[in-house]
Amino acid sequence: MAGRSPCPPTVRPVTDTREFMAHTDAIGSIGSSFYFAPSTVEIGKEHGLDGFRFYFLGRGGVLGDVEPGVVASAFGYFNPDIVTRMWDSAKAKVAPRDAARLYLQCAHDLARTKLADVEGLDEFNAAMTKVNEAIDPAGLALYSGVRSEPVPDDAPAKAIHMCIALREARGSTHLLAIRAAGLHPRAAHQLKRPDDVAMFGWEPLELTDNDRDKWEQAEALTNDLMEPAWAVLDDAEREAVVAGLPRISAALT
Repeated sequence: MAGRSPCPPTVRPVTDTREFMAHTDAIGSIGSSFYFAPSTVEIGKEHGLDGFRFYFLGRGGVLGDVEPGVVASAFGYFNPDIVTRMWDSAKAKVAPRDAARLYLQCAHDLARTKLADVEGLDEFNAAMTKVNEAIDPAGLALYSGVRSEPVPDDAPAKAIHMCIALREARGSTHLLAIRAAGLHPRAAHQLKRPDDVAMFGWEPLELTDNDRDKWEQAEALTNDLMEPAWAVLDDAEREAVVAGLPRISAALT
């Protein structure tokens, strides 16, 4: 059983699935918290990879030793030229599947350092695992890759692993929804993260109200597609998730 964290928040029961889902946004930041953590960057350097190359190879390596176009398709938002340059130069030094497992190990080790005293991880993990098992992985390449990797047994590492998996589940689902709405992922990324356009290899687009409408449609469709998986939880399990996420976020910070 995990230990206790200071000042656990008071949690109001959330019984409506959509309202509950609105309380799970922290999964995104938790699931990416290790990407460029100093400990992760250091491990990458030990294997000849800078932080950016370790990110591409580590996150995309769950897809296997594939062509860079496959990785660009699964990531969705990067300029494919950047993906090709990063992927090819990185996999010349480390095999993609090995890099993926090393990357996940960095996340697990960070969690073991930061989350050992967080209260309620066992209940949190049980609920998150139930959601993970309820997701239909069809069409969700990056999520399916993470889902195929071994899940650690200890509560801190399992907690961050589940957040990584469910982050990729929503991200992969959102990419499908963006395409279904008729919006180019480049435009969707600029709407979501306007300050990161250059970092992802693009020049700014002139966005229209129609683009914004399509992005809102994609957000709504993403929620529609994710709702059945989140709906499998009962009230106690939802409370475990809603209580656990801010505790984990605080501990990682």
